[in-house]
Amino acid sequence: MRKQSRILFLLFILIPSLLIAQQKDTLIKKLDSLSNKTDSVGAKQKNVIVPEAYNETTKITPRTYMVLLVSDVKQQWTSPFRATGSDWIKIGGFAAVITAVALFADKPINRFAMNIRNESSTSVSVSSYVTNFGGAYEAYTLAAFAAYGYIFKKEKTKTTTWLATQAYLSAALIETSLKYLTGRQRPSYYNPATGQNNNIFHGPFYQFTKDQNGNKPPSDSYTSFPSGHTTVAFAAATVFAMEYRDTKWAPILAYSVSSLIGLSRIMQNAHWASDVMVGAALGYLCGRQVVNNYHRYAKLQNAKKKNTLSFSINYMDGVLMPGIVYTFR
Repeated sequence: MRKQSRILFLLFILIPSLLIAQQKDTLIKKLDSLSNKTDSVGAKQKNVIVPEAYNETTKITPRTYMVLLVSDVKQQWTSPFRATGSDWIKIGGFAAVITAVALFADKPINRFAMNIRNESSTSVSVSSYVTNFGGAYEAYTLAAFAAYGYIFKKEKTKTTTWLATQAYLSAALIETSLKYLTGRQRPSYYNPATGQNNNIFHGPFYQFTKDQNGNKPPSDSYTSFPSGHTTVAFAAATVFAMEYRDTKWAPILAYSVSSLIGLSRIMQNAHWASDVMVGAALGYLCGRQVVNNYHRYAKLQNAKKKNTLSFSINYMDGVLMPGIVYTFR
């Protein structure tokens, strides 16, 4: 993903977010409050994903879309402050694995992938085709799902596609920020001074450094961590996998395609293995959060319709009889 694309993502998310955040939206507050409770897909409770659950009451309108997106971004960025002790143990374990991969496996995996590229031109063309599904082709795929939903009036398909775009955008915001904060050198960049590609982290200010000739480093040389293609691919895939978990092949297909995209980034010499692993984890977490947040919204919407009060007037034996009906749901 190019630098210009990342900036557009940031503008697309941040500008509307700031406008909506200035309004005291009670829905955002309610969603934030519910996010502190037990995961809605935990052992005690599951998200309702039957087609009938996606209706006029729970559909995503333009305003709802932006409110949910703001809430998604807010919850994702503040999630470390809500992490429990067990969460930190999992994070620590994953960080240890990634550190080990970065120190001992990134270079050998990169050499192995490059040997395959050098020996097979087919692998180059195939990986190039697959990697596009984490970029431009993914946008076309989501557009196709949306078109199918609107043409055949499939409310669940429409909702799932909109959620996938929210996961895509919110995940892109995080991975873009991490890229410039970590400044990790890509495997495709060979230092002119040493002639080597190093899997090092330059830090957040590397983009402002200049060499002895006054030149700044190429903008694409220090944006390796994490893999953007893998992040957004897993973010969208997780949404479809969770929303269609009742269809056995859906999660398998979704995660298989996103995994192939991650592997293609290694084959394209664009990322280290650890970049792809972190991107996959980040995308999964973003997609999961987006799905759960929507179902919290759906529960709030359905709660409004639980009990209804209606008035009626009946005519019986020449007498008008007013009535009140209170319905429990």
